[in-house]
Amino acid sequence: MIYLDNAATTQTKPEEVINAVVDAMHRLGNAGRGAHGASLGASRTVFDTRVLLQEFFGAEDPRCMVFTANSTESLNIAIKGVLSKGDHVIATVLDHNSVLRPVYSLEEQGIEHSFINADPMGNPVYEDFEKLIRPNTKAIVCTHGSNVTGNLVDIKRVGEIAHRHGLIFIVDASQTAGVFPINVKEMGIDILCFTGHKGLLGPQGTGGMYVRNGVDVKPLLHGGTGVQSYNEHQPSEMPTKLEAGTLNGHGIAGLDAALRYINRYGMTSIREKEESLMKRFYEGVKSIPDVRIYGDFSSFHRCGIVSLNIGDYDSSEVSDELFTRFGVATRPGAHCAPLMHKAMGTEEQGVVRFSFSHFNSEAEIDEAIKAVNILATE
Repeated sequence: MIYLDNAATTQTKPEEVINAVVDAMHRLGNAGRGAHGASLGASRTVFDTRVLLQEFFGAEDPRCMVFTANSTESLNIAIKGVLSKGDHVIATVLDHNSVLRPVYSLEEQGIEHSFINADPMGNPVYEDFEKLIRPNTKAIVCTHGSNVTGNLVDIKRVGEIAHRHGLIFIVDASQTAGVFPINVKEMGIDILCFTGHKGLLGPQGTGGMYVRNGVDVKPLLHGGTGVQSYNEHQPSEMPTKLEAGTLNGHGIAGLDAALRYINRYGMTSIREKEESLMKRFYEGVKSIPDVRIYGDFSSFHRCGIVSLNIGDYDSSEVSDELFTRFGVATRPGAHCAPLMHKAMGTEEQGVVRFSFSHFNSEAEIDEAIKAVNILATE
């Protein structure tokens, strides 16, 4: 199988990540739930990974780093935790349902929302951010990279707008963390939400968020924390405040190993390899008759994604043919980003998304190009 569905999850993980998870399952206990060796070992692993994440994202304190199960949980905590009745939030049509659905759900609580439109290339219309700000606007939520087109968003530019108006800036880094450098201070990010199983090369079931010191986020969950057991309320100290229940210690051990792998291999090397493979694929398919490609390719400094359609064929049919006939794994459909598809006019057809990892080879890319060419011309 030629796996080109890395925007959904990276299938190939570094060997040390797999070994770290297996080792953790053999020896780690429950972090923060005892003073014996197994529990202390888990606590050390969790803390070490917090420190790695703090350094990775340029955070001011490891206590600013919160562990969750994925970006969806992080975004729900962030969006529901900072907004209250009467507030207004701005998001974009590029956003994933992990942003859209929490925003929609808050309508019942009297929280208003607006969406930034996309230009014909699928980029946000930056000039509209300030136009949509109201007296009751509390936050801006924005993806760093579209999971449909691969377009990058100028996060620093949006962060400057948010802070100029005293707004909380929440960023979804699901498609960029681990591949593109993110410095929360330099980019003006107040809350960064990320998942561990994509570009960070960690196990599924891992993720997290950065919360800037001084930003108050209400807990989404309440429960056991291993500390202050007689307190009737969720502890107010970070990160315990937002981490109710047992952490995924085994997965966090894998994420720890993944972060160390990225630091050793080099994020720049990973990104350059993905961009090179993306460019190779794009150049190979862009002139094939009836192939339509979506997104802004004026620069290849973008997520390793190429989304396309072949004529009027349904994207699911094309994706099925790619896999059953050629062994090429892709992702068709709406990709949980309905407003992006509405903006592109692909609500009914969807698109076929090819997404690349630095573990892919040029030979695999060439085989995928051949497969698209055959389907488009036969």
